[in-house]
Amino acid sequence: MARPPRITPPTWLTAGLKPAPAPIPWAAVGRASVALSAPLAVGLAAGQPAYGALVSMGALSGVIGDTADAYRMRVFNIAVPQAFGALGVTLGTLVFGHGWAAVATLTLVALVSGMISSIGAVASVSGLLLLLNAVVGAGLPMPDPWWKAPVLLGLGGLFVLALSLLGWPMRRAAPEREAVAATYRTVAELYEATGTAAYDEKRQAVTASLNQSYDLVLARRARQHGRAAPLVRVLAQLNVVIPLVEAAAAAHLRARLVGPLSPAIPAAVRGLADAVEEGRTGAPALDGLPTPERPAERAVDHALRHAAAVVHEADPDPYDVDDRLGRPAALRVRARRAARAVLLSETSWRYGLRLALCIGLAQALVSLIPVPRSYWVALTVTFVMKPDFGSVFSRAVLRAAGTAAGLVLAALVLSEVPRGWWDVPVMVVLAALIPAFSAKGYAFQTAAITPVILLLSDTLNHQGFGLVLPRLYDSLIGCGITLVAGYLLWPESWHVRVADRLADAVADTAAYVGRAFAADGPDRGGRPRARRKLYRDLSTVRSEFQRALTEPPPTGARAAAWWPLVVAVERIVDATTAARIRVDHGAPAPDPAEVAAVERELRELADGLRDTETLVEVRAELPGDENGVLAPLRQEVGAARAIAGPDLR
Repeated sequence: MARPPRITPPTWLTAGLKPAPAPIPWAAVGRASVALSAPLAVGLAAGQPAYGALVSMGALSGVIGDTADAYRMRVFNIAVPQAFGALGVTLGTLVFGHGWAAVATLTLVALVSGMISSIGAVASVSGLLLLLNAVVGAGLPMPDPWWKAPVLLGLGGLFVLALSLLGWPMRRAAPEREAVAATYRTVAELYEATGTAAYDEKRQAVTASLNQSYDLVLARRARQHGRAAPLVRVLAQLNVVIPLVEAAAAAHLRARLVGPLSPAIPAAVRGLADAVEEGRTGAPALDGLPTPERPAERAVDHALRHAAAVVHEADPDPYDVDDRLGRPAALRVRARRAARAVLLSETSWRYGLRLALCIGLAQALVSLIPVPRSYWVALTVTFVMKPDFGSVFSRAVLRAAGTAAGLVLAALVLSEVPRGWWDVPVMVVLAALIPAFSAKGYAFQTAAITPVILLLSDTLNHQGFGLVLPRLYDSLIGCGITLVAGYLLWPESWHVRVADRLADAVADTAAYVGRAFAADGPDRGGRPRARRKLYRDLSTVRSEFQRALTEPPPTGARAAAWWPLVVAVERIVDATTAARIRVDHGAPAPDPAEVAAVERELRELADGLRDTETLVEVRAELPGDENGVLAPLRQEVGAARAIAGPDLR
């Protein structure tokens, strides 16, 4: 007798419940433990436990926002959101107990929070704390006068900032050096993967590492007056990674045709990573490298020796270091762009209105139905509905699961641990779980934050174990509101809308092909910048696809159908770079008509993507020399045009 099939939940529903394979950030774990427990101890010693709890709440916000590596960025990432958080708790405190005035105020705050979230990462956290603290201020009794709560919360954030900056005098440039060294190591892994199926995954890792390193180094340099020698050296070392990455594309093609590269090449790149991290100078040691024979091998050898010379150079010329590969614009220009993005962007208004609708419904509901301490409903909506954090549907499911797990832990603490000084060692343990679990995924972060907030809330309102079940009900109500008012009522939230962004990337790829093989010679300075921009854009598209994959059918299925085209476009960029590198190192240049045909096919593909939400197969005939340098590129373009299937229609 056949056994009945096992009933298992779908992957799109359970994907977020699997812990991500991320290392535990031990330094952040230690900071969180001290930052949240020390204020409680001081408050108990001073006979003002409520004050200590408020400082710990501010520290919790600082711990959530402390996501940067570079010290100067930490100041920005913690201080700016704390200012918005202080404004939020002030507004919430002023409308506490005022019924419909509180509903109107929190709805307006939610609109602003959602709109500014589209600017960037720091603005997103600032919007989160603005709304989060406004909800807490409007739902919990705060000490009089009105200014005490924002001051105490701000002290908590400043305490986290002080703990984060303890190592600054001794390790000023260490985070930047470590990030650049990590980029070199990802490049070494890329060379090891040449010729194998793992190459695409390793190239994506290199793109992510390059983005992080440039963001760290150039964000600091944008605030630096003059050209400080340590930053100039780190930036020069980072810039010479680009030729190594470009040569890897040619090496991948060569490895597929001839065989794997010599192990001495990735070993040499790892040696450069060690030199960057340790700050070593002197003559570079590149013994044991194979003698290059083919154009791709010559490209790798040339890029590696150039990188070694720059890495070991003690004092590079500060005026010979190109920082146009990603340097931020002037502050006034970025501020003007941000204001325009907030006020004129349809996406900004849509996100803001969705968040405002959900918060307004949550506050109106708890105003009409007498639920004690029901601020948790709006709090749940705030965390789930942050539009730039991922799929609303999956976050609602994960929030419910994480809250349930966190409430089990909170129930044990509130029922078995007496209030008072025992709160301090308990907080040491619970606070340490926040950064440790946050790296594992959203559900795990929710499970870690829930007992901390409940313990701090109990210090303010003394409800004890009676907090547990109401918080579960409130969380489920908040998740229900977001699913209906923040998801189902907005059709664009459950449809795949990535065609325009992907079409732009394909059009930029066509321009990149034309730039690489221009009749008057390649634009050597512009090509790396164009390639960096392309991979940044494709990384954004990839993130949007990954978000869509967690949506229920049919959205997730449609996103999965488009996924191969994203990979195909990335391979086209790689094939273009590989062809140009081979030409630079001795291969015959392609016929201009062949280049024009490839560029034309890519532009037609881009136009077709803008006209449909489904993929339609197009057979592309691209004539050219089958043994020429563009043969692999023509194959990749033909593969991109031919991606289709019956489930896509």
